Parts: sequence; structure tokens; C-alpha cells
Amino acid sequence: MSINFQSLHQASDCKARVTTFNTGHGPVTTPVFMPVGTIGTVKTLTPADLLDNGTQVMLSNTYHLYLRPGTEILESFGGLHKFNQWSGPILTDSGGFQIYSLDELKKISEEGVEFKSHWDGSKHLFTPENVVDIQRSIGSDIMMVLDYLTGNPSDREVANNAHLQTIRWAERARRRFLESEGLYGYPQQQFGIVQGGVYDDLRRASIEGLVNLDFEGYAIGGLAVGEDAETRRHITDLCTDHLPREKARYLMGVGKPEDILDGIELGVDMFDCVIPSRNARNGSLFTASGRLNIRNASHKFSDRPIDADCDCHTCRNYPCGYLHHMFRVNEMLGFRLATVHNIYFYMKLTRLAREAIENDQFMSFKAAFLERYRANH
Repeated sequence: MSINFQSLHQASDCKARVTTFNTGHGPVTTPVFMPVGTIGTVKTLTPADLLDNGTQVMLSNTYHLYLRPGTEILESFGGLHKFNQWSGPILTDSGGFQIYSLDELKKISEEGVEFKSHWDGSKHLFTPENVVDIQRSIGSDIMMVLDYLTGNPSDREVANNAHLQTIRWAERARRRFLESEGLYGYPQQQFGIVQGGVYDDLRRASIEGLVNLDFEGYAIGGLAVGEDAETRRHITDLCTDHLPREKARYLMGVGKPEDILDGIELGVDMFDCVIPSRNARNGSLFTASGRLNIRNASHKFSDRPIDADCDCHTCRNYPCGYLHHMFRVNEMLGFRLATVHNIYFYMKLTRLAREAIENDQFMSFKAAFLERYRANH
């Protein structure tokens, strides 16, 4: 199957664009936000909930799925799609971020990353090759290569070593991908990950090395890990200037609504973040007028929906007062209804962004959205 990447519309006033590409489980139209289902599910939601909210792609994590349930169980079910009953495309992160977060529980070498399981302390080794193999077992439509992630700001030597190691691992991962085949009868894609910290020349060198390997798409990694918003914007802008126009661009781990709009303006196609689902479970709900804390006592008697402009299942059927009650008594239904709303908010945001790009009105759309969203901050 051809990936058949197409740029459908290029904005006239910025680098924002609408694109589409094929996967083994259907087409994807960008800009797209991918809810994070780390262990094979977006917490509290069913696949039907995701489809109802307009989700195109679900993100899951290689590190977590490798540890539990494990590749043997995933293969026995015929891959993650049949295991979790999600019919759309799945993207799997390689686990680089999770391993980065382990601190003392990891050891990095040329061979790969040795780490201890956060479940039981058992030792494991991720190499560029076996990370491809694990993602073959998962059956993700888009798999990420193993990369070396460092926090920001990092000194130049650390960032350079991480960039060079990422390129060497990417070469091995690409070789394994091209020499192997999927297990479940549909094609998979592989994305490279740009590193280089906050250094322009290292980012350009990373892109050059990855583009030479001709991945199906490219991710901008190593951001949203400590740098300020201005630096993140600069590095994103630089990367999209140099990444191929005929391939998808994915900004990993971003983020807040305003950050997503910045990324779209700068030519990014794909986004993921735990913010909408994690914030929902903490009672923080996204609305067109900014964030709302449903735990606040001011909502106790409110018969209004979370957001009058929202058409999600939660807003159509439940008043703020009821959700406030659900959170006060720690009822799981409250977490579920809040997550339904927040995921819908993000899907609506990217859908409206696509429409604005197609109408050559993205910058005015962004300005109007942010003016209202920030009005009560």
C-alpha cells in the first residue's frame, strides 16, 4: 500500500497546512491530535467514545506494552487492534521518553538502553532492533525509532552525543524495519525522531542524517522537556523549515491548546499529549473561555453545561453541578465524563484549525481563539 502523502492546502499567511496520508487502518487528515492511550486505552474511555469524539489516531507506548501485557499475549490476540478493539490507526512511541524518565533505573550504551522495570525491578534491554520487533508484535500503524532524549537546557556536548547516538540507532532501526515484515497482514510505517537539544546546527545535522534514511515521516523530539515556550517555538520553526515537505511532521509531547496552535502555524501536522486526559481526571476542564476547575464550590448549584459552545456527550447531557458532585464523591463516572469532554475539545480545536487553513483564515482564527481562551486567565 502506498502511503500516498498529499498536501491538500497550504495556508497563505503562515506555514500551516492540511495534509492526508494512508495507514493500514485508514487515512489520517492533519492537523491531528492523538490522545494518549499508554497501555492500550485512553484512561476511562472506550474505542466507541474515541470515535464519537472524532479521534483519528490513538497513541500507545512500546515500553509499557512490552512490560504488560507483553508481546506473547499481544501476538496471541493478533496485535493491539484486536486486543483493545480500536479500529483506527495506532502510533507507538518507542519508549525513549519513559526510559528518560527512569533516571537511575537506566544505563545507556552503544548497544541500546538497559533499564529496570518500574513494576518489579527486573532488568531489560531495548535496542534499535528489538524495539522494531516489539512494535511488529504490537502491530502499530506508525512506529517510532528508539532515540536518546535529554532534558533542556542541556549543554552542547550532552546534546551532541545524544543526537549522534540517535542517528546511529536510527540507521540500525531502519535496517531492521526494511528487512522485516509486519505480522498481521497490513503495512506499518516508521518515523525518525529529530534530536539536538536547543542548538540550531545540531538540529539541522540531525534532520540531514534522518532524511538520508528516508523514513515515512519525521518527529521533532526533545522538546517540552524543560525549555521555555520561545525556545520551543524557535526550534520547531527551524525543524519544519528543513524537514521534507512531502512527509508528515510530528511534534512529540505537545501539549496545551496554545502550543498546538503555535505548532500548526509553524507547519506541524501531528501532536500528542497526556494533558487533556490527565487534567480531566484532576477536574480541570478545557472550554472556549479557558480552563474550568469543576471541583470549585462555585459550581455546586450550576445547571449550565461545562461549555455552552460544546456539543460533546457530557455537555449535552450533564450540568456542571452534577460533575462537581461526581468529583466531590470521587465517583469514576466523573473522571469519564470529564475525559470525554476534554478529548472532544482537542478534536474540535484541530478540526476548526483544518477548516481555517482551508479557508486561508488560520492566523485570524488563532488570534480570535486565544483572545477568548485567555480572557479569564
